[in-house]
Amino acid sequence: MREISVEKIREAVEKMCGEIAFVYPKDVLQRLEKGAQREDTPRAQGALQILLKNAEIARDKHIPICQDTGMAVVWLKIGQEVHFVEGSLQEAIQEGVRQAYRNQYLRNSVVDDPLFERKNTSDNTPAVIYTEIVDGDRVEIEVAAKGFGSENMSRIQMCKPAQGRQGVVDFVLETIRLAGPNACPPMVVGVGIGGTFDYAAVLAKKALLRPLDQRHAIEEYARLEEELLERANQLNIGPLGLKGKCSVLAVNIEHFPTHIAGMPVAVNINCHVLRHDKVVL
Repeated sequence: MREISVEKIREAVEKMCGEIAFVYPKDVLQRLEKGAQREDTPRAQGALQILLKNAEIARDKHIPICQDTGMAVVWLKIGQEVHFVEGSLQEAIQEGVRQAYRNQYLRNSVVDDPLFERKNTSDNTPAVIYTEIVDGDRVEIEVAAKGFGSENMSRIQMCKPAQGRQGVVDFVLETIRLAGPNACPPMVVGVGIGGTFDYAAVLAKKALLRPLDQRHAIEEYARLEEELLERANQLNIGPLGLKGKCSVLAVNIEHFPTHIAGMPVAVNINCHVLRHDKVVL
């Protein structure tokens, strides 16, 4: 049994929440640069150059990449040989988010009651937390900051099994088309297929965490990712919705077994920034 102080968890969450607000992931920057080379109109090229300049300013001057600094989502893969000590794991995570948003002067965007009162919690908590028990004695922590310009464009559909591959393609492309300029394209698209109504959405969000240059391990799904990316970029949404070839940076798919009578499909849209990071303790 390995003991880990929850203070280590708090420190890791605070550091990642702070850093992702100011620094683009390297794989995203690479895709934006390649996209700028592909565009053949001054307007589309100019939009991507603005995004790249924004990345440079955010990093060098320590200014948030976007005014919407997102709602924190935290995933933990916890080794079954780990024992957390010196406090509450849940509270350590929330405190890490709280301190990051306070100390880095990030916008507080979370309201307590989603329907009636909608009073700001004033510290961007609570974060959404997912935990998974795995083998071993390590803890993997991934943190994402999910802005709602893109989150609001996400959708789920309970497809019929008979709709098959084409049903998935049609639903994903329709969702991207409807998102249009509202999701601050070029977008990153996470797709979850299978499980239950709720778990398909979790899969779609988890898919966003995979590096953009890493295709699905199963060939059929990898080919589907490539087809969806190619066809999405034919929709002519373009950078920031200004028309062009670079509408989507990547389509990542995660799947899970499902019931014989169903085929849940969820699409989680992310803006071009894709703020996330990972650490292993």
